[in-house]
Amino acid sequence: MTPRNGSPPWRQLALLAALVVAVHVLVLQASPLRLGGKFDREDDALRAFATRRIEAPPVPAAAAPAPVKIPVRAARKPVSRKAMPPQQIQPPAPVDTPVTAIYSVADPLPDTAAERSTMAEATPAVTISASQAPVTLSTAITATALPAGPKTTPVTAVTLPASVLLKYKMIGTSKGLNYHANAELSWINRGGQYDATMKVSAFLIGSRSMTSAGQITPTGLAPTRFADKFRSEVAAHFLADQGKIVFSANTPDAPWIEGAQDRVSVFLQLGGMLAAKPRDFPVGSEITLYTVGPREADTWTVVVETENKLQIMGDEMTTVKVTRKPRREFDQKVEIWYAPSMGYLPVRNRITQQNGDFIDQELSDVSKP
Repeated sequence: MTPRNGSPPWRQLALLAALVVAVHVLVLQASPLRLGGKFDREDDALRAFATRRIEAPPVPAAAAPAPVKIPVRAARKPVSRKAMPPQQIQPPAPVDTPVTAIYSVADPLPDTAAERSTMAEATPAVTISASQAPVTLSTAITATALPAGPKTTPVTAVTLPASVLLKYKMIGTSKGLNYHANAELSWINRGGQYDATMKVSAFLIGSRSMTSAGQITPTGLAPTRFADKFRSEVAAHFLADQGKIVFSANTPDAPWIEGAQDRVSVFLQLGGMLAAKPRDFPVGSEITLYTVGPREADTWTVVVETENKLQIMGDEMTTVKVTRKPRREFDQKVEIWYAPSMGYLPVRNRITQQNGDFIDQELSDVSKP
């Protein structure tokens, strides 16, 4: 029976809804795989999947690039020697004198921070003989650019004094303060060997000694060991057979060359050269000696100056003065006066630092050691 307002009765609607739900349940149970319900593994194992590979069409090979043509300049016709202009630069003629390039380190002051710093590594000697290889422009430029190495004035003869003990009175300034000290130079000549010691002592300061020992050769002194002692000792060892000088202070080795001296032997070697041939060293001449300190080595060049009259031990003496002038910062100025009447022994020497401090020692006594 239909209600008066035209709407279906509620019982009919409920029956219709139940029918729709039943239909959906049947559909879900019949097709679980299609709708994502219960998964049947046996059904899935029987299914076979076939795949097909689609080959891409072959790509046509790229055309080889056309060869690049490099223009070739036509060869020039040979020019006869007659048509060539005359050469304006002639190559240097080969010589038989070997060119030696050796590096060395600087010579700072003995009592400054510059000496206590580690120096740059010395480079061993390299000898190039021009007669063994052709001289070219490049090798000539390279040889010119190399820094000058250690060298020494050739020695033809020396006259060394007999054993002697020289005592000096010393005055000096240090950091604006004046002081007095005593010094002595002990020289022992054993014929083929020598020992030389310079010792300075001052009140409340202590003593400092520098010792040189080595051989006496026809060209003068050949040190084998140099030591500088003040509280502790540092030394330089001359290894001639190995061509180097080794320092106990662990500073870089220095090259050894024939005629090398140390800071004690250099005073006696200079005097021996002047005593043997004084006419070979007129006023203004220069003498170069490779000089080794306790931590490094350098080339000393001294200039022979005019004769001086000095009052030494109450007597007037004629002396020959030589001066080593500073070449760079921290170099010392060294002045030495030699007395020809005493076999060119040093009767006075003065060492001036860059800051103005100096040590001036004058002979006060001569005796046997």
